[in-house]
Amino acid sequence: MEQELLKAIEILQKGGLLLYPTDTIWGIGCDATNKSAIDKIYALKKRESSKALICLVSDIRMLEKHVYEVPDAAYNIIELATKPTTVIYDKPMNVAPNLIAEDDSLAIRVTSDEFCQKLIRKFKRPIVSTSANISGDNSPGHFKEINTEILKGVDYVVNLHRDKKNNTPSSIIKLENNGIVKVIRK
Repeated sequence: MEQELLKAIEILQKGGLLLYPTDTIWGIGCDATNKSAIDKIYALKKRESSKALICLVSDIRMLEKHVYEVPDAAYNIIELATKPTTVIYDKPMNVAPNLIAEDDSLAIRVTSDEFCQKLIRKFKRPIVSTSANISGDNSPGHFKEINTEILKGVDYVVNLHRDKKNNTPSSIIKLENNGIVKVIRK
């Protein structure tokens, strides 16, 4: 795993794109603070830049550095969730502007995947995590299902967990600072 971490960090530092296993499905990722890297993801996925992307952080401490005010309910959701759960927060900060949705929000997940946690901790910045597919296509449940265009379009494919089957995306909950909670995806 150490070799894969070093190679992935090298790619992220250069503004490149990774294809990597997450705690949900295979994802395309980049430095969440690098505007041009995020633009590359939108281009590769053929996705409108108005459609927001998810961002991964390694822990609560990193989450607090990227959200102006983490609602109290978020701590309970993160602690009690029985499956990977992404929370949409108001007023994100310290990320690239093209990662922030038009309503000044950002979807962030505290990852539970060991590789992702180590990668993000060593990189010391959040990373983008979006499904490894062309926009509108089904998300691949297995590495073998990833479109060749995606495989060729990234700068590095992490060589871990390629036999693992996982086609369950995270739950998504929107927490507004005014106390409103909306379940976006169960």
